[in-house]
Amino acid sequence: MTEFLRNVSRRKFIITAGASASAVFLKGCLGNPPETTAGNAQAAATAQPAANISPEQAPEVTTIKLGYIPIVESAPLIIAQEKGFFAKYGMTKVELSKQASWGSARDNVEIGSAGGGIDGGQWQMPMPHLITEGIITKGNQKIPMYVLAQLNTHGNGIAIASKHQGSGISLQLAGAKSLFSKLKSSPTPFTAAQTFPAVNQDFWIRYWLAAGGIDPDADIKLLTVPAAQTVANMKTGTMDAFSTGDPWPYRIVKDKIGFLATLTAEMWKNHPEEYLAIRADWVDKHPKATKALLKGIMEAQQWLDNFDNRKEAAQILSARNYFNLNNPEILAEPFAGKYDMGDGRTIDDKSMAAYYWKDEKGSVSYPYKSHDLWFITESVRWGFLPKDYITNGAAKAKALIDKVNREDIWKEAAKEISIADIPTSTSRGVEEFFDGTKFDPENPEAYLKSLKIKKVSV
Repeated sequence: MTEFLRNVSRRKFIITAGASASAVFLKGCLGNPPETTAGNAQAAATAQPAANISPEQAPEVTTIKLGYIPIVESAPLIIAQEKGFFAKYGMTKVELSKQASWGSARDNVEIGSAGGGIDGGQWQMPMPHLITEGIITKGNQKIPMYVLAQLNTHGNGIAIASKHQGSGISLQLAGAKSLFSKLKSSPTPFTAAQTFPAVNQDFWIRYWLAAGGIDPDADIKLLTVPAAQTVANMKTGTMDAFSTGDPWPYRIVKDKIGFLATLTAEMWKNHPEEYLAIRADWVDKHPKATKALLKGIMEAQQWLDNFDNRKEAAQILSARNYFNLNNPEILAEPFAGKYDMGDGRTIDDKSMAAYYWKDEKGSVSYPYKSHDLWFITESVRWGFLPKDYITNGAAKAKALIDKVNREDIWKEAAKEISIADIPTSTSRGVEEFFDGTKFDPENPEAYLKSLKIKKVSV
């Protein structure tokens, strides 16, 4: 294990001034939606009854407990529940459990639903791989996980405190380097936050800073704060930047306490975001139930990608038992690709919205193994994983990905519901970022060598 991960305790979730201790309940859950909701009540009108399922496809069990974080990445889980898509395929007793933080989700999947935790759910990457390897678990216990689907693309942003308006902080940071240099030598260095170390939202802010010549480990102070606390922490004035998912970056703009420097959609168009992953022991024991869950999520993803449904989706997600937003427009506008960036710039472009089923590059839902490889390569870049994962043709990384990524189950589920255009390759090919850098999954070492700011020597 790397020195970084040795020094990150399992519960080292830094909640700065303004965080409420009362928000953290038993096992890190914030409470669950009631078993009977308006959406479930109309399930019969939304989806075909479970009685139509053939005996060959009927799930072994009807119950599973899935964790989620209140950001747009969780939408397929919530919509599958509320619109009856889980029930349509026989999963009539799915329980969605709101997690207080990513650390809580990690702790709860360790103990599983039998111990009062969760069986799986929504995850930043590469958390399923790190849990499988025992890198971020209690006592380094290896708990095999399976990645089963990508939940979405886009839907994230980097929000900056209002006090930095006009300082040159934007997608390109060349004009703001003097600000970072000045703050670095001051008693109050530029302080940024992400929601869990060494995963998606940490990687987004690290990539953005490094592309602008700012070393995230040497030039700023980078902390971990749960997603739902981002607005409160920005209001205290103690934070300069946050990397997290909607609705929280846009909420910071609407509350007039900050602006959006960039959307992740601007940094890497059609990028992989968060994923559905479940404990391997649960999947191995319940293969038909796993495919039933996937079918429900696939239908939810297609429903979400019909923009005529986006306002209804915003209403459902904004409810008290899910995101607890007073104003659904904080979700509805980004869902339509409409962003007031808070610095005089506006975006009105559907291609910049979150997508769940398909985007300009093809399937969103299918879990490309090439994307897993990028996340592991970034982990090596920042010293979160040792270099041997990527050397020798990335043999060690690819072996881990083959163990964790079950795109074969996704394909089986898709075939059973007659999905067209199932990807034929586990690689989406070469990816390009806003700064012109390219990632070729056939040669991750070349990508690492091309990066000026990194902690690994290659």
